[in-house]
Amino acid sequence: MPESSQRQVLAFDFGTRRIGVAFGQELLGTARPVTLLSARDGIPDWQQIGQLITEWRPDQLVVGLPLNMDGTENDMCARARKFGKRLHGRFHLPVAMVDERLTSFEAKGEVMAERGAQDFGRNGIDDLAAVLILETWFNQEQDRRRSVDG
Repeated sequence: MPESSQRQVLAFDFGTRRIGVAFGQELLGTARPVTLLSARDGIPDWQQIGQLITEWRPDQLVVGLPLNMDGTENDMCARARKFGKRLHGRFHLPVAMVDERLTSFEAKGEVMAERGAQDFGRNGIDDLAAVLILETWFNQEQDRRRSVDG
């Protein structure tokens, strides 16, 4: 595995109908949307995820954790954690869970500012939310390294 600041990372915004995917490089601290995957009641096409892992060759996976605004967990958190455990079990890569409060809200705001009102049911923003989740993780990792390096 590369030095921690050199990692390539795939991030997932888990949902029951769609799963957004983003890719980024930790050294740059930036991410970009990759795709929206369809899911059936939260179950993705694992073959599609396998193809993404083969194509992007990540060293780390990140999954958004949709906490309530007060920081407590809800049913979707349990489902997102289960998804993260399945990713780890299938692909044998480290998986980090990241607080994703407000990422979908922020992603919708960015799209509306850029293109005006949208039908978010039909035109998902989950890949953009995955970008925000990944950038949050990059920032947390950078802060963690700073506190360790002292």
